[in-house]
Amino acid sequence: MNTEKELMARSGGICELCGSSEGLSVFEVEPSEEGVLVCCVCKGQIENLDSMDENHFNCLNDSMWSEIPAVKVLSYRLLNILGRQDLSEMIYLEDSEKIWADALVNSSSSSATVRDSNGVLLSAGDSVVIIKDLEVKGAGFTAKRGTIVKNISIPSDVDGHIEGRVNGTKIYLKTEFLKKA
Repeated sequence: MNTEKELMARSGGICELCGSSEGLSVFEVEPSEEGVLVCCVCKGQIENLDSMDENHFNCLNDSMWSEIPAVKVLSYRLLNILGRQDLSEMIYLEDSEKIWADALVNSSSSSATVRDSNGVLLSAGDSVVIIKDLEVKGAGFTAKRGTIVKNISIPSDVDGHIEGRVNGTKIYLKTEFLKKA
């Protein structure tokens, strides 16, 4: 594991996620022993995922481009937790980094089992196909049959639904109108 002294030198004495210099400490990016230097605000948010402030993590728009694998992996995981697949899809991860990043993303997704219209188990990150034209209330468009929704997330608060982007808009879709791609 990186020592705090090494991380301070690497980061220039600032949080590797948001750039703050207040209350810095080492955060280990599991399951590896690589560490990231984070401020007390970032660390508190990461350790209490139920009360994450999405506005604070706008900083991930910058940290996701880091050349440091642990920073990229942590940014990827946080973007997935926040439901920002639009940004997490843009991160370039080497194969080994992708495996590392997905190690906890997939295991931390909803414990409820979500199945498509054919009874196939769906997981966060899967792609699905819409099997029926669906009117999207409030968005003013119809999600057309045959549309592929990539990198879905499984919301823990809404049963029988997935979350994904259609026409650039994040929406909830009932799984009875989807099949795994």
